[in-house]
Order: sequence, then structure tokens, then C-alpha cells
Amino acid sequence: MWGYALSVRTAAILPVKRFFAAKQRLGASVGEEARAELARAMVADVLGALARSASLQLLIVVTDEPSVAMAAREQGAVVLADTADAGQSAAVEIGVRHALAEGIERVLCVPGDCPALDPRELERLLRRGRSSSEGRSRGAAKAEVVIVPDRHGTGTNGLLITPPDAIRPSFGPGSAARHRALARAAGASLHLERVPSLLLDIDTGEDLAALRERLAGTGTSAMQTRAVLGRGERPPLLSISSSG
Repeated sequence: MWGYALSVRTAAILPVKRFFAAKQRLGASVGEEARAELARAMVADVLGALARSASLQLLIVVTDEPSVAMAAREQGAVVLADTADAGQSAAVEIGVRHALAEGIERVLCVPGDCPALDPRELERLLRRGRSSSEGRSRGAAKAEVVIVPDRHGTGTNGLLITPPDAIRPSFGPGSAARHRALARAAGASLHLERVPSLLLDIDTGEDLAALRERLAGTGTSAMQTRAVLGRGERPPLLSISSSG
């Protein structure tokens, strides 16, 4: 069982790519302009959920997208440039380096395409993390890795790492297995947590259809994404085909 982690200094790291390059796999279902608008709305909802967490001492956004940088600063986040644009894992490592420099003991890495993220579930995840052991330095404490898988069980939609550099992140297809292997190789304590609002990331038309179904059953989450999906356009994104 995990202990309560109320005394562990924790940062969230949110990597966001430029919107013109976002969600290319939705191309068969959603036009380029609509993809960018949807990506912007999803990031805004994730950012808002993270900003409402009382268990986060720092919010780090790694991006080269100007509109995201502005919105993140308004939420009190630290914004780091992702000029190399070398992918999600490399962007997260930029955030990890900054977190370590700020004395952060634990990082939560989340993607910007999980707009249903529920702040209450986020709090439960963070409060179930390990507590700092009294009388021991951070360097002497056992490393811990918590993997939050996607709905298929193969990808990673959340990665909670203590200390922040216990493993190097390795996102992308099949990342859950890679993160398990990395944690074992590092001798870290390993946990798997299914967080309902983090199960669904949006990459395909099928994912978008699943998001439609999820949001139909709730009334308070993902408000900006809802606004985009429900807009009566060509055709409404909420009613697109799940093929693609």
C-alpha cells in the first residue's frame, strides 16, 4: 500500500507541441483547422485541471506554442521552451531538469490530450504517492515509479516519478511496457494505477468518439473541449464517424 505524500514537493510536467503539428492521426476525420482548435481546447482543459491541484507545488509547461505559453503563465506555470521539438520524452526531460534545479522531489508527467482529467482523481493519485521518510535524505529513499496506462493498457497517460530522474521517460507506442522495464532496471518500486479520467487520450477518430460518450455522461469536466466538440460546424465534431 502507498503512504500519503503530503510532504513530498511535487511538480506536474505538461509537454505541448505546436498546434499546426498536433493530432495528425485525426486527419481522416477532422480538418486541419479543427484539429488545431481541438488540440488547443484539450490542452486548456488539462492545464486548468492541473492548476486546481492543491498537491502540486509547481506546474511546468514545455512548449514552443505561443498561445499555450501565454495561457500557462496566466495559470502561474513555469514555461520552458521546446525549441528542439524532439518529441514528448525529450520535452519531459527539459521539465525534469528544471524540477530538479528547483528542489522538486517528485514529478507527474501528463499529456495535453486527456481533456477529461478530473482534479479530484488527480488529487487522489498524488495523495496516494509515497510519503517522505523521516530521518532519511531524498537520496537514500527508494525510488518509485507509478504508471497510469491508457485505456488499451499499452500507452502511458501519466507517469509519477520519485525522484524526478529515477528513470528517463520513454513515451510513444508501447510505452507502458518500456516504463515498467525501466523502473525494474532502476530498482524502483513500481505501481500501476488506473485513473478513469486519464484512460482516454485523443489520437484517432475512434478515440474522439469514445470521448464523446464519456463527456455525455458528465457535466463539469473538459468545458473548453466540450465547446469545440459541440459547435455546429462541418460536421459537428461530436458526431463524426469513429473510423480513421
